[in-house]
Amino acid sequence: MKLPARGLWSRVQARSIEQLHIRLESLVVLIALAMLMAILSPFFLSVSNFLNILLATSTIGVLAIAATFVLSSGGLDLSLGSVLGLSGVVGAAVAVKLGAPMPIAVLATIGAGALAGLVNGLIITRAYVPAFIVTLGMLGIARGLALIISDGRVIYGLPQAMVYLGQGRPFGIPMPVIIFIVTAIVMHVVLAYTRYGRHTLAIGDNENAARTAGINVDFHRLTLYTLSGALAGLAGLLFATRINSGDPTAGITYELTAITAAIIGGTNLFGGRGSILGTMIGALIMGVLQNGLNLLAVQSYYQQMAIGAVLILAVFIDQFQVRKESRV
Repeated sequence: MKLPARGLWSRVQARSIEQLHIRLESLVVLIALAMLMAILSPFFLSVSNFLNILLATSTIGVLAIAATFVLSSGGLDLSLGSVLGLSGVVGAAVAVKLGAPMPIAVLATIGAGALAGLVNGLIITRAYVPAFIVTLGMLGIARGLALIISDGRVIYGLPQAMVYLGQGRPFGIPMPVIIFIVTAIVMHVVLAYTRYGRHTLAIGDNENAARTAGINVDFHRLTLYTLSGALAGLAGLLFATRINSGDPTAGITYELTAITAAIIGGTNLFGGRGSILGTMIGALIMGVLQNGLNLLAVQSYYQQMAIGAVLILAVFIDQFQVRKESRV
């Protein structure tokens, strides 16, 4: 039986996934949303507002990259926002309370996130507790530790060299944006062009087949959660240095936004497919949405409702596309 020929859009879409590792729907949504916000607000298209969008997107973007790796493997990390908050507090405490040099404080910030991710991975792979339960538990543990370390107060006064990572503007471009773009490029190469990335997608597509192919699934999953935690630590560093303080309440609900950005960008919620470039587009969609709603003076609780609705819509579209492809 001859299969029906695919239309032009399907062929272009398949080529974009194959060569650029992005879904065209995400790019179309980003362009359409930007055009809508430009019509609704005269301030949207200014250069300063564009930089504000990139700056606000940088922290969520790094978290979304972490979510992309975990989701691509068929996992889930609900602790990303809390680990961000814990990492920022640890870095601020090391820099301000202990007076450690900037490089030590930076390593402590990222290391705290990596340690939290390692604990997640060990429990998931050694105790065989579902990732949903483990990372949900870590969400509470990390938030509690952040409050304990900081005595429930914001830790102010980071060293200027450290603050530069969040507030510096070389060539007029915010440092967090530069760090986000560099991180995204490196992680894109890892996921799309290395054995580590292929193993990640293989595990998410079919874990039993991956084991049969000789992949050490448990160890690989352990490294993925450690990487996720380290990226959450990097996001915590960007957040803390941007506001010049370690805030134990930072990152609340950020995991929701990060997962939404990853799914909008084409990452399959159930594993087997992921795109860092697509995640960057997804993060920009979330950034444009929140920025536009702020310009339109929409109150924060309505913004949370909008993010939740976008998450449900993104998963629906993703699963609809999967079912459509399975019928071709």
